Amino acid sequence: MGRQGLQVETMEKEAVDWATTYRKRLAEVEDAIAAACRRAGRAPQEVRVIAVTKYVGPERLGDLLAAGLRELGENRWQQAREKLMRPEAGAATWHFIGRLQKNKVKAVVRHFAWIHSIDSVELGTFVAAQAAAAGREVNCLLQVNVSGEATKAGLPPEEVSAAAQALVRLEGIRLRGLMTMAPVTDDPESVRPVFAALRQLRDEVRQQLGDPAFSELSMGMSDDFPAAVAEGATMVRIGRRLVG
Repeated sequence: MGRQGLQVETMEKEAVDWATTYRKRLAEVEDAIAAACRRAGRAPQEVRVIAVTKYVGPERLGDLLAAGLRELGENRWQQAREKLMRPEAGAATWHFIGRLQKNKVKAVVRHFAWIHSIDSVELGTFVAAQAAAAGREVNCLLQVNVSGEATKAGLPPEEVSAAAQALVRLEGIRLRGLMTMAPVTDDPESVRPVFAALRQLRDEVRQQLGDPAFSELSMGMSDDFPAAVAEGATMVRIGRRLVG
């Protein structure tokens, strides 16, 4: 076998190894979700895994898909752009989960099915206008700063109801629920009250809106997702535990 053939074989082996690694990690995460669901009396099918791929290069997109990961989350348009330009990108559902700058909204609404980080009425209104102009309807979540940490973005809980009322009927977006980030801690159980508070707020706002589709809770990451699942998460955003 010539040098070029060896290089091709090595590349193919590397691709198979990455897909296998991601598949194994996904199985471990799904097992942890299933265990948390059993304890909480929930069905594992109620929880969707969003693989946070911000540190994964575009050349690994095929491996992610081969491993069964179909919902991918990105924090920044600059990092996501090259992945989204690849032909296989259409096989995934893309979630924008980071802080969204207005100058990136036009691009984001054209490529992402979900935006988890609407943190003001102003931003939500702008996203709606850009999506409508592009002939799109984007699923949106209101980001809530449940913990009140100064370093975290998000609406204060007491402003969520008014924001939802202001945005719910805008053309171009569909409000689907709430998102939060819990404080970083060595004891994931200690942040369960944050997740419980978001669930309670979701229930209250859904009743006020009279919209059963306002049902999503995007909460829980690599270190605390079992606690989030126990408190009702419908989406968990997993980066390090899945893709390193």
